[in-house]
Amino acid sequence: MDDRLSFVPDGFDVPLGFDGDGFRLEPLGEAHNARDLAAWGGSIAHVRATPGFQGRGWPPVEGMTAEANLADLARHARDFAARTGFTYSVLDGDEVIGCLYIYPGKDAPERVQVSSWVRADRAPLDEVLYAAVTRWLAEVWPFEEERIDYAAR
Repeated sequence: MDDRLSFVPDGFDVPLGFDGDGFRLEPLGEAHNARDLAAWGGSIAHVRATPGFQGRGWPPVEGMTAEANLADLARHARDFAARTGFTYSVLDGDEVIGCLYIYPGKDAPERVQVSSWVRADRAPLDEVLYAAVTRWLAEVWPFEEERIDYAAR
């Protein structure tokens, strides 16, 4: 596979998880649908105010149907399998409490666009997640630090 299409080098083993302080990451998939929808659906204003989501129009203020959310999760899972972008559920036990996205930049595909959100009732975890993911990206992922755009908290 062409590295430009896959976003990460062919030889890179994409992490299938990460354990942080008060959370863990696992690849987002269709099995997360109800829990994911409840997580962001109950925190729309908080997510939209999170650095990296301001002015993006997501999540939609009117919410989504479970079917539309499922289609979105399936798209993210396909991206993960194709190595063109990586989305992780942020979990506490089996409870979805947020999400992490690692994708090529839309306007500058050589850049690494990283964004994350947590539910409003877990807002203090936002800075913890940001710091842990920043370290994880530097220590594990094949991206040069100067290419990573992760909105500061």
